[in-house]
Amino acid sequence: MLVVLTIVVLIVTAPLRRAGRAREAGSREAGAGQTGGAESSDDASSADDDERSSAIAELEAERDAKYREIRDAELDHRTGKLSDADFEAVDQTLRAEAIEILHQLDRERGVDPESSDAVASAEHPSAPKQPPADTR
Repeated sequence: MLVVLTIVVLIVTAPLRRAGRAREAGSREAGAGQTGGAESSDDASSADDDERSSAIAELEAERDAKYREIRDAELDHRTGKLSDADFEAVDQTLRAEAIEILHQLDRERGVDPESSDAVASAEHPSAPKQPPADTR
């Protein structure tokens, strides 16, 4: 039983530990830059790309977790664990948070959040995407 609990804790805390290591690495790099170490532009751009990739991966993990929360709330509502009023409040909050995560993800990727399908996908994460309407 203790082994199972340990494995669950390690899996659940993995994103937190990864984020902590990334922050430590970033502060070490910033500290090395302050000590007079000359960093080439290739190293700087590589570090920026790594930082952006890390931020995108973290936001994608947050997005997926938020989608799971929304699906869990929907299941709790369907099974009667959440009243209609409670579900509406929880659902509205979770979807607003999901939309904000999607906007952050779009900004990190360099995409205009207002022109993307981010809002539509956040409104119904468990629903399949609809193809665009034929405008002929």
